[in-house]
Amino acid sequence: MVLICDCGKQATIKTSWTNRNPGRRFYCYLSCGFIGWTDPPMCCRAVAVIPGLLRARNELEEELEEHLRLMREKDQQLKKLNKFFLLTWVFFFIVLKLV
Repeated sequence: MVLICDCGKQATIKTSWTNRNPGRRFYCYLSCGFIGWTDPPMCCRAVAVIPGLLRARNELEEELEEHLRLMREKDQQLKKLNKFFLLTWVFFFIVLKLV
């Protein structure tokens, strides 16, 4: 179902992530704001559980980002060490040829 505002603009469907209405979808006009819910109200248990699940997911995502950042740093360090290792072997063979 498409809703059209009095100004002629089409409503978009957005998702609420507030503690009172987690995951509940609603109609919204950019100029007018909230219009109405597309979903029925959530049961008390869902309203109590979903925010905790979202917090836990967000914490896991932050942890994952931190681990990925550390892995990128370690990868950069490993690349530098590989270059250094290669250069030391080249230097070693040059010195060997000169002796």
